[in-house]
Amino acid sequence: MDERNEKLIKGKERIAQAGHSRKGPAPAAGKLRLPPGQHEVKNWPVLDLGIQPDIPLDKWSLNIEGLVENPKLLTWQDFLALPQVERTADFHCVTTWSRFDNHWQGVAFEAICDLVKPKPEAKFVLFTGFDGYSTNLPLDLAREDAMIVHHWEGQPLEREHGGPVRVVVSKVYAWKGAKWVKDIIFLGEDNPGFWEVRGYSNTADPWTDDRFS
Repeated sequence: MDERNEKLIKGKERIAQAGHSRKGPAPAAGKLRLPPGQHEVKNWPVLDLGIQPDIPLDKWSLNIEGLVENPKLLTWQDFLALPQVERTADFHCVTTWSRFDNHWQGVAFEAICDLVKPKPEAKFVLFTGFDGYSTNLPLDLAREDAMIVHHWEGQPLEREHGGPVRVVVSKVYAWKGAKWVKDIIFLGEDNPGFWEVRGYSNTADPWTDDRFS
């Protein structure tokens, strides 16, 4: 990672340090669509670590391991052979923008679980990306809400947005969805990821303005 990217990361760490005690009240249930501190955008801003891996489909793979009965290494064709779903969901970035009604196509995380069969002691999931990024989720939340997507708004997911495949979790801030995903690791204990160890919230709930730890 070059000097510019290191400065970007250090800057975000300072933001987390300055904002760790800042939390707004949760809005009344069902009253508001836009979480506190957010503003709506119509475009889709690009945010990353300064690395955008270029992964040809014939070289792409998804490794699924950890506390599972059937570890898998999926090729692109294996991935497309899994049950495919479409969802429309909002997308909330910790940098204060939200985009409504994104149309996603891909594989529900529950289908991944059906394939590899998590062991009873599996309670958390760690996602890693081809760019070196990582982030974590409770397994229950991943099963409920996570999606491994390859299309957005009817088009293949662009490289700058994490294509060919990224994770999307609509109920938490978007850093919980790894771009260019390459590993899904089922764990018995929580393992905080890239931003979580740098001062960002481990739970990342937009509705309680839960940005920083």
